[in-house]
Amino acid sequence: MDKPADVNHPIHDLFRHRWSPRAFSERPVGRETLLSVLEAARWAPSSFNEQPWRFLLAHSENRDEFERMLGCLKEGNQTWAQTAPVLLISIAKTYFGDDPSKTNRHALHDVGLATAQLVLQALDHGLYVHQMAGFEREVAREVYGVPEGFEPVTAMALGYPGDPDELPEKLAERERQPRSRMPLADLVFGERWAQTSSMVR
Repeated sequence: MDKPADVNHPIHDLFRHRWSPRAFSERPVGRETLLSVLEAARWAPSSFNEQPWRFLLAHSENRDEFERMLGCLKEGNQTWAQTAPVLLISIAKTYFGDDPSKTNRHALHDVGLATAQLVLQALDHGLYVHQMAGFEREVAREVYGVPEGFEPVTAMALGYPGDPDELPEKLAERERQPRSRMPLADLVFGERWAQTSSMVR
C-alpha cells in the first residue's frame, strides 16, 4: 500500500513515500539490511558529536526477545505491532560525556535526527517504520535495565508493508485515510511569532 504525499513543492521521493503503516508483513528483515538501517542512524549529526542515541532491538526470529519488547508496548499498539519482524526502542543519553550533572538539552533532538535517518534508510530498502509514543517507559527501563541518565524516547515497529485488510476494522480504516500536513504558512514565521515569513507566502 503506497500513500505518496501530495506536496506543494518538489521533495525527494523518499520523503514523499514515507508514512507510518500499521499493517506489516511477517516477512523477515535480513541482518545485512538491518545493519544498513542502523548504520544510517549511527551517522546522524549531534551536538558536540555526543551521539546520545541508543537503540534496544528485538527481532521476531528470537521469539522470547520479541515478546519481551512487545510487552513494553501499550495494548492498542501490541494489536498490530506483533506482526512486524523488528521492534526497537530509542534511548536518549541526557548528559554530556561522563558527567551526569552536565545536562544535554539537545539529546532528544539528536535522537530524533538519528531516528529520521534510520526511517529513511529503511524506506530505501523497501521497509517502513511506525514510531509509537504508546509504550511503557518505566516498564522498558526495568525490563532492559536502562540506567539513570538514559531516557526511553520512542518505540518503533519496522518491516515490509502488509495487507491493511488483516487489521481490525477501525485500524484498517485509519490505514486508508489520506495523509495531510499543515501548510508552510502556519509553520514558518518571519518578523514576529505567528507572522508568516515572506519567503513562504
